[in-house]
Amino acid sequence: MALKTDAVGKEWPASSYQVGREKIREYANALGIDNPVHLDVEAARAAGFRDVVAPPMFAVVYSSPAVGPAMFDPDVAMNFAAMVHGGQEFEWGEPACSGDEITTTAKCLSIEEKDGKGFYVFETNAVNQDGAQVARGTWTLIVRGV
Repeated sequence: MALKTDAVGKEWPASSYQVGREKIREYANALGIDNPVHLDVEAARAAGFRDVVAPPMFAVVYSSPAVGPAMFDPDVAMNFAAMVHGGQEFEWGEPACSGDEITTTAKCLSIEEKDGKGFYVFETNAVNQDGAQVARGTWTLIVRGV
């Protein structure tokens, strides 16, 4: 069975995320991160940040809402029930801080079959309210049994 590749090159509408202090604290606490720049405004500002700064992998929190619609798009035709996480890569730019409004877009880079599995690769690009790139992500999803 051939994979549907209609979505290669397709972009989806942007998602927006308002970064908040409490969400950053919750994320840091859940991961056991105790660096005060993630928990305390004064410590973050003393370290040169605008406000409490999000840990780097917080990128998943503000980027994943842009990838969700792509995964369920009929043009992608992914069998979500057979999907496993293949990998993620991020390139970080301007740190995400409390008060930032992050806008993320998603694009399908490729859909390929390898060894009886479908490899779906998406890219996200997240920018803050000033247009500065915060994170660019590559998301690889694998579907078994295609």
